[in-house]
Amino acid sequence: METVTNIKIAGLGGMGILKSSFILAEALFRCGHDVKKAEVHGMSQRGGSVASDIRFGKTVLSPMIPEGETDYLLLLAPHEIELYRDALRPGGRLISSATFDAVKLPHSRSLNIGMLGLLSRHLTVPVPLWQSVIREALPGKLHDVNLRAFDVGRTVEL
Repeated sequence: METVTNIKIAGLGGMGILKSSFILAEALFRCGHDVKKAEVHGMSQRGGSVASDIRFGKTVLSPMIPEGETDYLLLLAPHEIELYRDALRPGGRLISSATFDAVKLPHSRSLNIGMLGLLSRHLTVPVPLWQSVIREALPGKLHDVNLRAFDVGRTVEL
């Protein structure tokens, strides 16, 4: 059976969940993986829960992560852990924004990209490819802040 890696990014509306999932999926796709992505963003316009599933491997048949099979859970709103705890597989990795010292981020709104930087340490996507996708996905005025946030994530102590 071929290995599929499952990543869930979760938090609240307005935290950049959908943008970070787009960047992640695009970077994985450019590395030659089959990538599927699905989002749940019901009341996200009002700060409600938002989650995005990203699955990648040689062949991925479904965009939705089966319950209890998430390999990496990126949680941008740590107080939402009870909603998503059961998504993790045994041995899966929880990556919480509580890991970040907010003072080290260049801007509070770049947390989502900082979290991708932290996740990038666990994936085989080259850093220059990440940087390229971040530049293409965001307006020019946001490049510097978000590339610095990505670098901060790559250096966070776990």
